[in-house]
Amino acid sequence: MKKMMQTTLLTAFVIFTTASFSYAEFAVTGNNAFPFFHLGCLIIGGLIIVSLKKKYSRLYLSEAIGSFALYAVLVALFTAPVVDALKTFLN
Repeated sequence: MKKMMQTTLLTAFVIFTTASFSYAEFAVTGNNAFPFFHLGCLIIGGLIIVSLKKKYSRLYLSEAIGSFALYAVLVALFTAPVVDALKTFLN
């Protein structure tokens, strides 16, 4: 029961993080330049981390959430608005 509850919590975290990423990118870029590839990478990464959590019981919930959060930050860093903001900040 504990394993199922932790997997459910991880799945909810992945869904909410992906939804917030989608909303933020749509608010910044609009419909014309939405990064569908980055969204797909985020979804696939979330599915992989959830399946690893389900398969290996020794993987802690905090480790899985932390790894997905870091992965989401990494994916967000390589989107066009963030790259443009970093270019203007460095120049």
